[in-house]
Amino acid sequence: MELEGRLAVVTGAGGAIGSACVDRLVAAGGRVFMIDRDPASMEPASDRHGDLVSAVTLDLGDASATRAVAEGILATAGRVDILVNNAGILSADKLAATELDAWRRMMAVNVDAALLLTQAFTPAMVDSGWGRIVNMSSYAWKSGGLTAGTAYSVSKAALVGLTFSAARELAGTGVTVNAVAPAYVLTRMVMDQLSDEQREQQRRQIPVQRFCEAIEVAHAVGFLASPLAGFITGEVIDMNGGMHFD
Repeated sequence: MELEGRLAVVTGAGGAIGSACVDRLVAAGGRVFMIDRDPASMEPASDRHGDLVSAVTLDLGDASATRAVAEGILATAGRVDILVNNAGILSADKLAATELDAWRRMMAVNVDAALLLTQAFTPAMVDSGWGRIVNMSSYAWKSGGLTAGTAYSVSKAALVGLTFSAARELAGTGVTVNAVAPAYVLTRMVMDQLSDEQREQQRRQIPVQRFCEAIEVAHAVGFLASPLAGFITGEVIDMNGGMHFD
């Protein structure tokens, strides 16, 4: 129960990765504010965990609403110890097909919201001398969009930049900032965009010959959120099945 007494916020909590992260953090003793734009998607986790979780409906593309929700959480809980910026929207549109409105929506949800929540929650983390921020990037940021479209890939690269910048600024305060960069996780958002033939073609290209499971991503997040990861900051944990080595 290494997170007993810790309070976490997980965005995109109704999706496969988000709900797995909620389960992992609760199993470690934490309490979780779940944020998602679809209230129904958070009901299973609420049923599993009861009073250990609180569901908040929010469109993270709305900056004013995002700030208001963050203020409300702080007013209720006093502080947030762990922030998992997991929410994201996906597009397969490549360069020529990328429209500016879609680009701006992608950045608002995938990057701006992470910035706003980081700004809101880090002061109390710094005051307490302990905090963990984990940003959900993607293999797309490093591969130049091999697994996704232009706007999505750029948004995930920007999220890595935010990770590095915040980690540098907060180093020495007891607050760590890291990212996880998975590829081809078995989520509805990813798999619904692939036909059976495309899915099999992609699976064969992964050296380990299988897709990533959401629970595997959640365990990486759980480790980075734990006290044992206090000497790790400004890192991106690749989870791509051997598609890229550093």
